[in-house]
Amino acid sequence: MLTKVLDWLDDRTGIPSFVQHFLDEEIPASSGWHQVLGSMAMFGFMLQALTGLLLAFNYAPTPGDAHSSVRYIMTELTGGALIRGLHHWGASMMIVVVALHMVQVLLWGAYKKPREATWIVGLILLQVTLAFGLTGYLLPWDNRAYWGTVVTTQIASKAPGAGPYILRLMGVDAGAVGSVTFARFYTLHVMLLPLVISGLIALHVYLVRRHGVAPAPGDELKPKKKFFPEQVFKDTVAIFVMFSILMVLAITAKAPLGAIADPTDTHYIPRPEWYFLFLFQTLKFFDGPLEIIGSMVLPGLAMTALALLPFFDRGEVKRVGQRTTAIAAVVLGALTWAGLTGAAVRSTPKLIEIDGLTQAEPQVWQQLTPIEMSGIGYFRKENCFQCHRIGSRGTASGPDLTKTASIHDAKWMIEHFKQPQAMVPGSPMPPFQLSEQQMNALAAFILRLTPQSAEALASAPDFAVDGALVYQRFACGACHQVNGVGMKQGPALNGLSKRRERAWVVGHFGDPKKFSPGSTMPPYKLAQKDLDNLTDYLMGLD
Repeated sequence: MLTKVLDWLDDRTGIPSFVQHFLDEEIPASSGWHQVLGSMAMFGFMLQALTGLLLAFNYAPTPGDAHSSVRYIMTELTGGALIRGLHHWGASMMIVVVALHMVQVLLWGAYKKPREATWIVGLILLQVTLAFGLTGYLLPWDNRAYWGTVVTTQIASKAPGAGPYILRLMGVDAGAVGSVTFARFYTLHVMLLPLVISGLIALHVYLVRRHGVAPAPGDELKPKKKFFPEQVFKDTVAIFVMFSILMVLAITAKAPLGAIADPTDTHYIPRPEWYFLFLFQTLKFFDGPLEIIGSMVLPGLAMTALALLPFFDRGEVKRVGQRTTAIAAVVLGALTWAGLTGAAVRSTPKLIEIDGLTQAEPQVWQQLTPIEMSGIGYFRKENCFQCHRIGSRGTASGPDLTKTASIHDAKWMIEHFKQPQAMVPGSPMPPFQLSEQQMNALAAFILRLTPQSAEALASAPDFAVDGALVYQRFACGACHQVNGVGMKQGPALNGLSKRRERAWVVGHFGDPKKFSPGSTMPPYKLAQKDLDNLTDYLMGLD
């Protein structure tokens, strides 16, 4: 009966014959465990498609309801937490497996003629996989997702000439991620990208079958073996191990879901997902107009070099142990990625969410006075990173400023800013065109530098630095205190976010007497950017 059913099915559809042909494919005698990564990546995609479909049955694709629906899935729906855990951790696992598969192909030299197109399609698949992670990251609509996407869109905005158009394509309006961005990311994630990756996977498998699995050098003439059963068994074992790891993660490590996205949460320290942290850290080495080098030029050159590799490396294939250049390149790339990612992780303060509000561990910049904070702004504006290194930013062609406090005082520094060659003969440093007050602020900042605080101060958020500059420009310290510095005519501003809403603070700047009857504070007509930065700075003070 089974034979008759299979014969009928084969006659009508050809599926059994196709499966048999697929399993009977001849592969080199050297094939083995090192070639299981392709099947693992395929399984990863299938698992993501299945769990994504199951989540979609209960997911509400609008910003207002997305967060609530994800919370419902994780807390009320039977098996919901497990399914979301598999989808969440599976996304990271798939990126890891695809990247390792590309590394394996690179080490074995399997990108060479006639497999150039297979290699290029694989590179595109890696980028599409990253695009899945990027677009899906926003969909829970919590603070972590929102602010991580803000960082990503800011990186995308650095594209030369195309930056504003990319932001418009993403639906980002005036730097804000909103409902349009959400809708477009959702459409990409569940409609367009699945179609694209399905087509690319079909093309990739076709090219692999067309040109065959790359044999080890010297094994070309050895008798070939069938894909089934030996290689199928190894692929199955690898997939089982992969799925077991994902199950353990889904059960023991709960997929994160923070407070609902709040664009006014100034305490939240935005960071992209872990696989983009190396790029985020790279940007710290480039300031101002040079940011495009870290955000676009270097990644673009890296991907272009990988795509063109088969056309330049046209020598004979060697055994993997003899491919010293490829091994060295992979080791160097892995160490660079790990170092940059580790530095980004170390520089990220721990965040705690209590009753939907984000609280961060005290940060070094929050302990500085406004004059010291404004000094960071002058340090950046004068491009001091060009010669001096602080933490992971800048270059070390000039002296180590973390040791300055034990050598020079503020008076010496100010004279040095005015007449560098007179204070340090032969110094290439130009004199600063700053006022006495600004030089005093710059010196105050440098005196606060220590080996322990350097990284944190160099990474002080822009809104806080720019807000401190506005605070100093309007001499707010003549009436208020911050961190114990200033006058007591008005209330101290530390802990302002615990006493007032942001809207109240903004309104108070425009009409103090309306919000505080009897106040002697004059109204301030600030530019919108200055108002936002000053408010964010004050609301961010502990």
